[in-house]
Amino acid sequence: MEKTVRELAEFLHGKLENDAPELKVTGVNGLVEAGANDISFAVPPHVEHCHLSKAGVMVLGFDDPALPDNRPVIRVENPRAAFAALLELFRHRAEVERVVSDKAYIAPGAKIGKDVAIMPFAYIDEGAEIGDGTVIYPHVYVGRNVKIGAGCLFYPSSTIREGCVLGNKVVLQSGAVIGGDGFGYITDKKTGKHSFNVVLEDEVEIGSNSCIDRATAGSTVVGAGTKIDNLVHLGHNDVLGKNCLVVAHVGISGSVTAGDNCVFAGQVGTVGHITIGNNCQFAGRTGITHNIPDNSVCAGFPAQPYKEWLKQEASLRKVGDLLKKVKELEKALAELKK
Repeated sequence: MEKTVRELAEFLHGKLENDAPELKVTGVNGLVEAGANDISFAVPPHVEHCHLSKAGVMVLGFDDPALPDNRPVIRVENPRAAFAALLELFRHRAEVERVVSDKAYIAPGAKIGKDVAIMPFAYIDEGAEIGDGTVIYPHVYVGRNVKIGAGCLFYPSSTIREGCVLGNKVVLQSGAVIGGDGFGYITDKKTGKHSFNVVLEDEVEIGSNSCIDRATAGSTVVGAGTKIDNLVHLGHNDVLGKNCLVVAHVGISGSVTAGDNCVFAGQVGTVGHITIGNNCQFAGRTGITHNIPDNSVCAGFPAQPYKEWLKQEASLRKVGDLLKKVKELEKALAELKK
């Protein structure tokens, strides 16, 4: 793909500085890796060094300083969001033939929409419904009475268990399991059959080998636009809001409700049966053991306000010096007693 600088400025709804009509942009890359035909971006504190990049075009914020050279700059409100849009624009997409393979199993009662691709060795069970334009790779299992929207993409060996409901443009990476039984046990027998389901709303993406457990009653829900990384576990009856980001190795226990626009960094864990508000952020390895109000930024175990955690960590680093000082004082005191 080739784009002119002006075309990219229009695509990003940005303000163009120093147009270069002859320049053809063919890719998107980071500051260090970018070449003369790439477009890149920078945010503070990297803006002051971005002129050292070899990128042919830079995306910067409206308030960022001017570059010392005359290369094209596209000014936007949110450079990170603009860069994400550029990555999607230049992303190479493999062309998939829209046919249902005769080597796939399609149950007689399954309903398949228009322009669907179902590749060899996929298994579509009785009562399943597949929306228009969905692509299903080999070894995908779609269980009984599963409802799938339009434009979805399921990579090899992903699993959607019986009764689950997926919206439009849902992406499942390889090995994702939607609707496995939750971990609901007591000492002498299993508590119920986890006969209810999982609901993934529109434009949800689930990473490789992540597991979303089905509810024991009602639905486990992942809100529209939420993106879940690899190796994440959501327990039964969790409700995760819209546009959340969940990074690798996060574990959310059963019956947790989280609001919209929350960010869970790597290895965050929670106890069950708590409520997390909207617009919350949790640093890596945070242990969430209690309800969290809206707009919180937390870290540590148990979770506490981020600034308090920083002060606590700074104090802990001084403990060794304090112990050394105490030993010196004890030694001096012993000498005085003599």
